[in-house]
Amino acid sequence: MGAGELLLVGLVLVLGLCGVLVPGAPGSWLVWAAVLWWALYDPRPVAWAVLVGATGVLLASLVVRWALPPRRLRASGATPRMALYAGTGAVLGFVLLPVLGAIPGFMAGIYLHERLRLGRRTEALAALRATMAAGGSSVLAELLACLLIAAGWLTAVIWGG
Repeated sequence: MGAGELLLVGLVLVLGLCGVLVPGAPGSWLVWAAVLWWALYDPRPVAWAVLVGATGVLLASLVVRWALPPRRLRASGATPRMALYAGTGAVLGFVLLPVLGAIPGFMAGIYLHERLRLGRRTEALAALRATMAAGGSSVLAELLACLLIAAGWLTAVIWGG
């Protein structure tokens, strides 16, 4: 697979990661489809191993999301700008403290958005709790799964055998 195709797969992965934060968009399925596309055109066994791992991670995230409260984010006051802050925080956290950093990064992004919007710490914390209870934890589970899949793909592309 050439550099152009890898770039396209990477763009679809990024689009899928953004899609996780957009209500109704099939973000996690776009991430999985990008890995499938890569595996179909890359004959190395590592590509298929990443695809199997991505499928397992996606199925595990579905099980976790079924156990979490349903998404009612609009009712809690969540906005697209909040999703941008939360997603940016999760990605930065994931990079700074691999894997586990996405969780505090996601929550810090929501808190920062609410702190800037509301101005007071106690109100921002209350808004963070309300957002997480209204389905933010479900979004976080899906985003974390997609970040793991994207990191696995990127690792295989850079250091794969």
